[in-house]
Amino acid sequence: MNTLALGPSWLDPDYLLNQFGIYGLLLIVFAESGLLIGFFLPGDSLLFTTGLLITTAQLKFPLWLAIVLICVAAIVGDQAGYLFGKKVGPALFKRPDSRLFKQENVTKANEFFEKHGPKSLVLARFVPIVRTFTPIIAGVSSMRYRSFITFNIVGGIVWGAGVTLLGAWLGRIAFVRENIEAMLILIVLISIVPIIIEFVKARGQSKRAAAAGPGAGPTPPPAPPQRGRHAKR
Repeated sequence: MNTLALGPSWLDPDYLLNQFGIYGLLLIVFAESGLLIGFFLPGDSLLFTTGLLITTAQLKFPLWLAIVLICVAAIVGDQAGYLFGKKVGPALFKRPDSRLFKQENVTKANEFFEKHGPKSLVLARFVPIVRTFTPIIAGVSSMRYRSFITFNIVGGIVWGAGVTLLGAWLGRIAFVRENIEAMLILIVLISIVPIIIEFVKARGQSKRAAAAGPGAGPTPPPAPPQRGRHAKR
């Protein structure tokens, strides 16, 4: 199956699966779930393509086992992100920008976590970039570990199994198999809808702040989460 590369060819799901197989997929899921360097990886389209390739026998691997391993990789990845955040703490908010690290990504994840609380670990699974940084922010906030692991497991299973099974289910439909490029583009577009919404909201807030006059002053950036807010008392 030839698919349209959504960005660099080495990020194309079909290319990644052909080159690295199921175990390369697990490494990518792990990295995107909680490592700072994994935010740009194509998690949603990769899981969808995996389900589709397995159900069409183009990828020789049991579907049930792939789902189990994907969920485990996602859960362990979030665990690594949580431990990293707990170790680094508020210093993460002072880290300078680099080619692979942007402070704005941390700020967005922090706002998402503050808005949704522990359930953000489930919701963030379906938001690219945010899903990479949210478990790290949970660690920075010293979120109670029992709550973290519960929502981490739920989120890992819902995302890992859900998107993979969606690909497997739709892969049985001839129209989907014949238009896989369009389907992958649709998956990517759906996954970035939350980012577009947040961008539009932020732009609207900036315009309202500008209309309020210079005396209103810029909105101060969110402060680093305080340790213990979600911690066990």
